[in-house]
Amino acid sequence: MVTPKIRLYVEHPLGQGQSVPLSREQAHYLFGVMRLAVGGAVALFNGQDGEWHADVTEAGKRGGVLTCVAQTRALQMPPDLWLLFAPIKKARTDFIVEKAAEMGARRILPVQTDFTNAGRVQRDRLQAHAVEAAEQCGGTYVPQVAEMIKLDRALADLGDRALMFCDEGLAGAEDPSALPDTPGPWAILIGPEGGFSDKERNRLHALDTAHAVALGPRILRADTAAVAAMTLWQRQLGDWQ
Repeated sequence: MVTPKIRLYVEHPLGQGQSVPLSREQAHYLFGVMRLAVGGAVALFNGQDGEWHADVTEAGKRGGVLTCVAQTRALQMPPDLWLLFAPIKKARTDFIVEKAAEMGARRILPVQTDFTNAGRVQRDRLQAHAVEAAEQCGGTYVPQVAEMIKLDRALADLGDRALMFCDEGLAGAEDPSALPDTPGPWAILIGPEGGFSDKERNRLHALDTAHAVALGPRILRADTAAVAAMTLWQRQLGDWQ
């Protein structure tokens, strides 16, 4: 059995002998761009059934069919970690979503803060970036990208979930707060380019579930901060240990 070099996310059940129909876009990618033909191999995943080796059994310009042959990997769920971030410029927002998917976020939530510049986000486009990142990094799960909501509502929706509050105001502090070894679900909050407002910072520091941390001695750009925060959390509390 040839090891597939192409991974593809599909919204279809996967199992032994299961036939998977392809959309026109998927068929164009596999047969027009990647030049696969009948008999070619693809690795499939759907976020539920693990990864499956599938063979091309029908190939056409407008569609095709793949047939599952054998499971190659079981579903590997990431830790129960949410990433909350204030959207910034388009390319940098795309970068945050891609890296969050690669680094093991289970859910990605754009939030509207007092100083958020972006008025809206295209959730479908960001979800497509999360899918592409999962295809490329070998993940078997794709995080859900939520619609953008106001920060107050996002904090209320966290419930008892512990919150890693990345406070740019602590940058360079002599004794920045450390991240506690608190088990259970977590969320990380990254602010906008202009930082958090005093009102937001005061509310976040008052939350019993929030843990304010510094990301080193310098203030990081929002996209850099997201990667740094997820690295610290994964190394201490996630599946990088």
